[in-house]
Amino acid sequence: MPKPPTDPTTPPGAVHRLVHTPGGRIHLVEQGTGPLVLLVHGFPESWYSWRHQLPALAAAGYRAAAIDARGYGRSAKPAATDAYRMLAHVADNTAVVHALGEETATVVGHDWGSPIAAHSALLRPDVFTAVGLLSVPYAPRGDHRPTDGFARIGGDEEFYVSYFQAPGRAEAEIERDVRGWLAGFYTGLTGGALNPEEHGRLFFVPQGAHLADRFPTGPLPAWLTEADLDVYSGEFERSGLTGALNRYRNVDRDWEDLAAWHGAPITQPSLFIGGSLDASTTWMADAIDAYPATLPGLSAAHILEGCGHWIQQERPDEVNQLLTQWLDGLR
Repeated sequence: MPKPPTDPTTPPGAVHRLVHTPGGRIHLVEQGTGPLVLLVHGFPESWYSWRHQLPALAAAGYRAAAIDARGYGRSAKPAATDAYRMLAHVADNTAVVHALGEETATVVGHDWGSPIAAHSALLRPDVFTAVGLLSVPYAPRGDHRPTDGFARIGGDEEFYVSYFQAPGRAEAEIERDVRGWLAGFYTGLTGGALNPEEHGRLFFVPQGAHLADRFPTGPLPAWLTEADLDVYSGEFERSGLTGALNRYRNVDRDWEDLAAWHGAPITQPSLFIGGSLDASTTWMADAIDAYPATLPGLSAAHILEGCGHWIQQERPDEVNQLLTQWLDGLR
């Protein structure tokens, strides 16, 4: 299939590719030669989230490939909500490795990409020989249906994952002003943009309100330029948000699908990097504490002081150094 045209946002030396998988096409941007490192983004992002890592990993002697996950960017966007279950993302990642002519890879994920990477390693240890997790800690399948837990978290307000459950509801909010919504979401989850109380309230929606009602206004954070925001908003204005939001709408299906792996550890070599000002790491501190049992192959867990959620974009130099040192240690 012809390669999509290179655009000015692409790191010098990187190339775009479209590969076929059983679930449909996957768009990716790759750079470098050497052992394959598959990079998986989260919500609401794209391959572009890894723009700082592609050249750094290539310079360190790796073949880095950053995908648009299904439902995002130039990748396939199946219509069915259940097409975005975890098993489908694992199958996509496996198919991408093989489409690139490789048998094995290290997989690294951020935000939703972190559990996708973790479950790729858990379900296909023959393909994914090591796993790096950014921002969202690994937590094995629990005892209770996820949406029941999210409903309890909200109390008198609605937790954002619950808010995302009904098809079309969050789309109606976001797609009225994609660029403005993304700017507020990215800014709010940046380290130091809000005080701790404001940051915690950002994830809850009062009755009759919108998630964006608590987003900060003002200048973009230092890591995000107007041109960067143009890239992200342009992708979602073309694709819509349904594919991205459908990942949240499959948490109960995932819980059912993964029953055979209840409580299972990931035994391959692993790495975790989180931000001290990220709700994902503070709310899931118990999951990090459990790493000796759940990630027995863990090389290190790094918490970057003063960093928020967008870790590889907020602190690219530190993340690049930690990633390359870890990868070098795997050789």
